[in-house]
Amino acid sequence: MNLRWIDPVELVEHELTQQEDEGRDVTVFRQRWRTALSANPPAGELRRIADSLLNELGSPGEFPTRVELVTRLPAPHGLVPPAVVPENRIAGGWFGRAAGCILGKPVEGMSRQVIRQILESNGTWPLADYITQKGIPPELLREHPWNRHGGSESLRENIVCVTEDDDMNYPMVNLAVLESFGRDFSTQQVATTWLGMLPVLTTFTAERVAYLNLLNGLVPPETATHRNPYREWIGAQIRGDIFGWISPGNPRVAATLACKDARLSHVRNGIYAEMFVAAMVAAACVIDNPRDVVEAGLRAIPSDSELARAISFALSLPDAESTWEKGVDRLYERFGRYHWVHAINNAALVAAAILYGKGDFEQSICNVVMGGWDTDSNGATVGSIVGTMIGQKRLPARWINPLNNKIRTSLKGFDNSAISALAERTCALASTSRQGNDALKN
Repeated sequence: MNLRWIDPVELVEHELTQQEDEGRDVTVFRQRWRTALSANPPAGELRRIADSLLNELGSPGEFPTRVELVTRLPAPHGLVPPAVVPENRIAGGWFGRAAGCILGKPVEGMSRQVIRQILESNGTWPLADYITQKGIPPELLREHPWNRHGGSESLRENIVCVTEDDDMNYPMVNLAVLESFGRDFSTQQVATTWLGMLPVLTTFTAERVAYLNLLNGLVPPETATHRNPYREWIGAQIRGDIFGWISPGNPRVAATLACKDARLSHVRNGIYAEMFVAAMVAAACVIDNPRDVVEAGLRAIPSDSELARAISFALSLPDAESTWEKGVDRLYERFGRYHWVHAINNAALVAAAILYGKGDFEQSICNVVMGGWDTDSNGATVGSIVGTMIGQKRLPARWINPLNNKIRTSLKGFDNSAISALAERTCALASTSRQGNDALKN
């Protein structure tokens, strides 16, 4: 049996690329791997060779991404926690995240060019509603089928609720972490929560490797580095929203909480991506300007990181390119070498979509899904941030009503939850921990 994301044959290719990104010369290892592939050995022998190469490549040492790193960053300017919990904005974030996730789900894994081809085939390009299958030539769908993880259920004509998706699971997992352990939770307590309520095959990339590492007796932060070539991919980026919602107006506290969560499975830019999103959500709870929100997120991550440089590039795009499509062209020129679920390219696309969307919910989520890469994750994140920024009452009904205020999941105790109830529980957490001082403790 070959389980995706943890098979040694799959891990080797990604580990070689990851170590190259980290500055290591792996030329000899790559040549040995190419030689092995060209010999076309039996599957078992190839897996043994891959396993041996992974042992030789080893795991990187610990990266300087502990929680104390965040506390040394300058506090964002001009943001003040609100006098009362912004319930409308937090609810807007939950509903916005759900809508954006469902919008991007059918085309997850498709290239930007294929997404456009499919939508043009039935006259729905540029995207302005949930994706529909009506009018798409059958031969095109046979060549490019919908995402098998709930893609068909997320088509406009089939939506009855929010189908299970990791982009919606993790906000609920972290809601459980916060309700059980409070804001001074540890990374190990996040791990315990995963093992207790998160089915392993609902995890992907870095999270699946970290899960396996936990089962093998490893503890954080080694769970993020041991045989984990996905350690700077997008997985943590989809887990940070709730830390922003419970820290309204305080991006630094939100980023600190996100860092503790992310280090279970990620390092460096993978961690910074979750910090970036959490900080943006915290800012979106109190401010209305998209550029200010993105800049608040940028100030919450190390300025010399590759992710910070990518976000800065995204911030420059609206002045350089007047149209969204040209802006995305520039992003692909700059970051197209990364895997479609890497953190850096997707975070830059998220930032750009927020900027070009100018606070318009529909335009923002449609832009980011048309931009390709990890469409459901990016749709969810942009939907969350813009939904938080404008609040539930201003979300367009045609994006929210089809969800019927219900979410499906295999998480223990959360299936068939009302989205509004999840928002209420989040508001309760924000209400009981507004001062946030304990969040700076590790």
